[in-house]
Amino acid sequence: MRSRTMNATGLGSKSHENDRDVTLSPRLELDFDCPAQHHFTVTFSTEAALPLDWDCPRCWAPALRSDGERAVEEPAKVVRSHWDMLRERRSVAELEELLTERLSLLRSGAIGPGVPERFAPTKKKVA
Repeated sequence: MRSRTMNATGLGSKSHENDRDVTLSPRLELDFDCPAQHHFTVTFSTEAALPLDWDCPRCWAPALRSDGERAVEEPAKVVRSHWDMLRERRSVAELEELLTERLSLLRSGAIGPGVPERFAPTKKKVA
């Protein structure tokens, strides 16, 4: 015998619940303007973090809020070079001393491209 519970209902197409005793959260509408002169409104919950820009539903360009609120520009991050980081750890006198030490080792042949592998530092194998 066929089951009559699924008779005349589309799976996932209808909800058998009603809207009685349902309270929606408070809403807020924000207006946006895109560079192509499109104006649209997006509804948000009052508890949500409100975005400063939103993609336009017509042309997908980034649209800014109509109320004039803009993002605060953060100061540009200073890029430190290798030399800057090295100078934080060592003084110029220490660097000159290391340079003369390495140059003397290179000139004596203890280090460099012509040194046999048995004199080169060995790498430990990680298991």
